[in-house]
Amino acid sequence: MLPIISEENAAEVFNEIFKDMPAWRKKMIHYIKDENPEINTAIIEAANQTNLDPKAIALGAYMAYSLIELAMKDNDSLMNFQEG
Repeated sequence: MLPIISEENAAEVFNEIFKDMPAWRKKMIHYIKDENPEINTAIIEAANQTNLDPKAIALGAYMAYSLIELAMKDNDSLMNFQEG
């Protein structure tokens, strides 16, 4: 089950993205390539297999990845806090 993405997490990610969208996307390409190469390959393949703008497809995928990752970190923090 995927974690719930809070409004705060969404705002944080959106603010980071929209400061400099091309730079953020490039940063995420390298981050996900190292962190999860299979996901990165899937994103690139999906972007290249459509008639849509590949950069827009990749941006959406990287944004979703970032939102889920941040929500998972928050959930882990809450779980660890409750245990202690």
